[in-house]
Parts: sequence; C-alpha cells; structure tokens
Amino acid sequence: MAGFSIVDLIDKYECDDKCRDALEQLRWPDGVCCTRCGYMDVLELPKHDRWECKGCGYQFSVTSGTIMHDTHLPLRKWFLAIYLMCESRKGVSANQLKRTLGVAYRTAWYLCHRIREAMGNDPLNGRTLVGIIEVDETLVGGRVKKGENPRSNKTLVAGAIERGGRVRIERIPDAKRRTLHDFIDRSISDKAEAVYTDELASYLGLADGKIRHETVNHSEEEWVVGDVHTNSIEGVWSLFKRSIVGAFHKMSAKHMDRYLEELEWRFNNRNNPHIFRDTLARIVKTDPMTYRELVEGEAA
Repeated sequence: MAGFSIVDLIDKYECDDKCRDALEQLRWPDGVCCTRCGYMDVLELPKHDRWECKGCGYQFSVTSGTIMHDTHLPLRKWFLAIYLMCESRKGVSANQLKRTLGVAYRTAWYLCHRIREAMGNDPLNGRTLVGIIEVDETLVGGRVKKGENPRSNKTLVAGAIERGGRVRIERIPDAKRRTLHDFIDRSISDKAEAVYTDELASYLGLADGKIRHETVNHSEEEWVVGDVHTNSIEGVWSLFKRSIVGAFHKMSAKHMDRYLEELEWRFNNRNNPHIFRDTLARIVKTDPMTYRELVEGEAA
C-alpha cells in the first residue's frame, strides 16, 4: 500500500464525521438515496447522522443495510481495522486487533469476520485465469492425534494461479479427478496457454487441443523442469500456512471460506495502491451479518 501509511490514515480520517463522508461518497456517488425504496428526495438529519426519506418516511444512515449495520464501534476503529487487514501480508488476528483498538476480544473477532465477509463479496467468477496457470491442492488444519487419519482434522483446498497474476482459491471436498477438473474448468480461460501441476493422477486428461498440460514429479524430488513448476501456487500455500501459525494460531473449518476469501482478495490486490478504498467500497455493498448468524451451528 505504497504512499498511504497508517499515519496518513489517522490524519485523513481523524474523526467519525470524516469516515462517514468517505463512506457516503463511495455508497452514493450520484447522491444520497433511500436504502429502502431508492427515492432520492431525502431530508438530512445532521444531529443524528441520518437521513429521512420524503417518499416512504424511512430513516437511515450511511451504514444502514451494510455489513456495518447497527455497529456500536466508532467508524475510525473500523477504518483502522480494515487498513491493518489490507496491509498485513499474513493477516491480523482478533487478539492483535483487540490490543490495537482497545476493544473486547469478541468485538474484535466479530469485526474481523465482517471485514472478511466484505472482502469476499463479489469474488472472481467464471473462467478468468489466462497465460500459464499453476494448479495445486493442499491440506489445511490442525494437528492430528497419534493413530488418527492424517486428514481427519484438515480441510482440502485447491488453488490456481496465473504466472505473475491473480489466484483462485476454493475449498474442495476431495482430490478426485472430477472435483479438480471441475475447479480448473471453472477457473481457467480458453485463452490459457498451459496448465502446470504435480504428478497427481487426478490431473491426468487436462490437456486438449488448445491448452498444454505439463507436470513436475515431486515424489522424485523433481521441482523445476525448464519453466515448468508449481512454485507460485506453493508460495500462496506457504503464505497462508504462515498466517495460521504466526497470526491466527487456529482456524475453524466453519469459517475457513472467509479466511480463504481474505487471502484471495489481499493477494490479488497486492500491487493495488487503492486496496483500502476498494475494500471500503465492498464494505458498503455487503449485506448485514449478525453475531448470532456467525456463530450458530459449530462453536466459534
């Protein structure tokens, strides 16, 4: 995030009014409109930081109907948390935000997941990857007790990355041929030049008349053959696993998708000087998520 430091953030958004103005410009670039009926003739209620729709009478704020809906946390703390999550290559833990923002752990944890939810809003879809594509799968999760199946406490994740470009990451149920081929078919453009993988048998049959498929045999200590390797996607896995060990320490399978979406968003915007602004734009376009919705079912 070259050119925009945490000091710049604090100076620019020193109070909630400035934060509110920034959100207003992102949410309503053509003018404030009612969040319920879309009517643009509204009355400003500055004492309450709200507007009232002259059409339906509904009162709303800039955070109404967004992931920040009914938040009791000052907006400047939201902005600081968003900045830190965008800026850190390995992510920021709820414990770290708890200390930095001076809030309770539950507040920090809920805040992190709402920001991740926004980062994952409007993900890459369709056959977007072009050029030379590396594909790999990995197991993510906790330790396994002696005598247990090595996969019993782990989640399988597939990834595809275009050399020097974007990555697609997805949790998958297994590493069977049909599953991996389906992931690749949904991710890679017809204009892709080649797909590079390891020797896993499930990848057999990827080549067609337009796209080459070449492999490296990791079981034989073969890592690079000419320009054929999977080092780029393995670098993504390394980054993610260092995040778990160094920042998050543990990660519930229930919430795995949000952590993957955060990684994908941050990685794909690694050279974007406007990632903070673009994340804010997603914040105001993401529907509310209550704490109860977040924790129901499995333990948090």
